[in-house]
Amino acid sequence: MLIPPDFKPYPYLETYYAGAYWGPRRESPEQCAHRTATFLNLLASCDPSLTHWYKFTRSRKDALKYPLMPPDEATLAENFRKGVNREGKGRVFIELGLSFWLHNGGGKDDSATINITSGSYAEGNSNVCVLSLPTLGRSENADRIITVPVLTSVLRCMALAWEPDWAIAMSDAYQATENERDGQAHDRPGWITYFARHRGTVPPLPAPVRIEHVGDQGTLIILTPERFTYENAEHVALARRVHELLVKAGLMEPIVRRPA
Repeated sequence: MLIPPDFKPYPYLETYYAGAYWGPRRESPEQCAHRTATFLNLLASCDPSLTHWYKFTRSRKDALKYPLMPPDEATLAENFRKGVNREGKGRVFIELGLSFWLHNGGGKDDSATINITSGSYAEGNSNVCVLSLPTLGRSENADRIITVPVLTSVLRCMALAWEPDWAIAMSDAYQATENERDGQAHDRPGWITYFARHRGTVPPLPAPVRIEHVGDQGTLIILTPERFTYENAEHVALARRVHELLVKAGLMEPIVRRPA
């Protein structure tokens, strides 16, 4: 595989995340809570460090007093109601969706967090569920989680619970540096990527890329069985090539169009 002539290793510690994204979909606090409960229950089977979740409070000690597992949908729905966008004490912007943040109770480098915005139906707005992962090299949990088997399972959980248009597990360094290289932000395939069936058909992709199906719901694309890192020029070249092929296949179209 050719190494890009302009390749430069990212100079900072690589961090990783998994995120699901979908277009406008109006949902009530109860519907958001049901999807969240489904996601948390599925996620618990992926790794022991993803079995405990707490809402954010002023301190970690206080947060541990309010466990969210096993999920209680009434409690989750109330948290989503509190996460509505509002203008001070005035107008409520329900069309912008409902937000909720959770964490797994870990320390600084061992923490996993979930950021959810669901129920948004405003033109040009998307909904998200992002799982930020512990820091590699500083967490035994991270070394165990940031692998193909676990992250593939995480994206399957996201696909089943949220029914997103697409989802991704990826290095923040790759995304940030590729955006800097292009001069603007773009959606890009990740180390592992999920496309809903309605997005289109995944084209033939070069080795060592592997494709898996999530029932009849969508498709997972796994770039490499080893841990993807931006410091590996071959990984970067492969990601860029797959991006080109997916763009040609029409799979990288934005999930929402911004108003002119």
